[in-house]
Amino acid sequence: MIYKVKKVEKPHDIVAEVPGSKSITNRALLIAALSKGRSVLKGCLFSDDSRHFIDALIELGFPVAVNETKKEIAITGFGGQIPKNSASIDVGSAGTAARFLTALLGLSKGRYHITSSEQMKKRPMKDLLLSLEKLGAVIEYENEEYHFPFTIGNSGKYADSVDINVDKSSQFLSALLIAAVVMNRTFTINVTGTHGMAYVDMTLKMMEQFGVRAISDKIKGSYIIAEGSEYRALCYDIEPDISAACYFYAMSPILGVKSRVVGVHRKSLQGDIAFLDVLLDMGCKLHEDEESIICEASPDNRIHGGKWDLSSFSDQALTLAAIAPFADEVVEINGISHIKFQECDRINAIITNLGAMGVKAEETDDGVRIFPSKVKPCQIQTYEDHRVAMSFTLPGLVSDGIEIMDPYCCRKTFENFYDVLEECKIGRASCRERV
Repeated sequence: MIYKVKKVEKPHDIVAEVPGSKSITNRALLIAALSKGRSVLKGCLFSDDSRHFIDALIELGFPVAVNETKKEIAITGFGGQIPKNSASIDVGSAGTAARFLTALLGLSKGRYHITSSEQMKKRPMKDLLLSLEKLGAVIEYENEEYHFPFTIGNSGKYADSVDINVDKSSQFLSALLIAAVVMNRTFTINVTGTHGMAYVDMTLKMMEQFGVRAISDKIKGSYIIAEGSEYRALCYDIEPDISAACYFYAMSPILGVKSRVVGVHRKSLQGDIAFLDVLLDMGCKLHEDEESIICEASPDNRIHGGKWDLSSFSDQALTLAAIAPFADEVVEINGISHIKFQECDRINAIITNLGAMGVKAEETDDGVRIFPSKVKPCQIQTYEDHRVAMSFTLPGLVSDGIEIMDPYCCRKTFENFYDVLEECKIGRASCRERV
């Protein structure tokens, strides 16, 4: 399928609603399953990723009640215990589910088989699996070592501490932090490597909301979870997905309009809220009221270039890259070398797709450099990556002839993205056509 994006001829202000946060939904699913008692999660994201996570919990024996209409999920946890001591689960292409469930099962007594999509088989898992092996996990690989599919479980002979390298993903650390309560002992995680830690901060805050505090030693780079730590069941509200909201906020400078995404606030747990500061640097104005944050284009409709470190909110590298050609000077995005190892090689996706649009872009040591350019018609290769599809829809709202290949890979996290694009009244006739 091809989605033909049509230029918006008469832009006007945007009001959009986005689904619940993928990152918060998936963390809440795991924490609720590890709690004692029934938790109700409200405002949940329903997408390919979250459905794989939900199906896995059901396969593991957790009572799960789903109400998609109300966007609610009720989960009964058993205080760190898994109801079944054997099961076979499929994590699909869901990176968060893959890392979180692997950590849980790798610390649990039993024998569990985990498989995934071909895409997920290519993504990094080694550092997490090495750490789990040091904690007593027994892993049997079916094909390539340190890649799905494999069978995993633990004898219960845990170590008191473990090192985890986060160069390729902070999810490895978040997975161990959340699942550590399974061991029921005082446990230390020593962090090596460098990576933006915004998502780890989200993990720590959510753990504390559910009753478990990890003691952080920033000098040593370690975290301690005390013996006897227990999650308590909660009725928990999930924030709108800031990563999704940023696509609509990024429309503000390129279309010269105001953008509002309902329910977004500065106090968000999500690190991607920092993308709004990038838009400020680019000349936009921000206003916050009780309902949401409003982003307003610069009065002179100029979009400033500059240099930004996106290491702590790297999902927005694609969003920034997609609007960078419209800036008045070079845009340099740093701190994102690790995005080569995500759903696709996102550095390559940026360079390739910008090149197809006639935009000069260069890879740097840890990011990309993008030069102001006139965008020409082209087909955008999405590489089965939801964020590539959604981000590179943006230039097509300003320039004619942009076509998105396989647009509905966005179902991974935002299954009705193109419906919301239409509903927020960017223009029914002008922005949507399928062939």
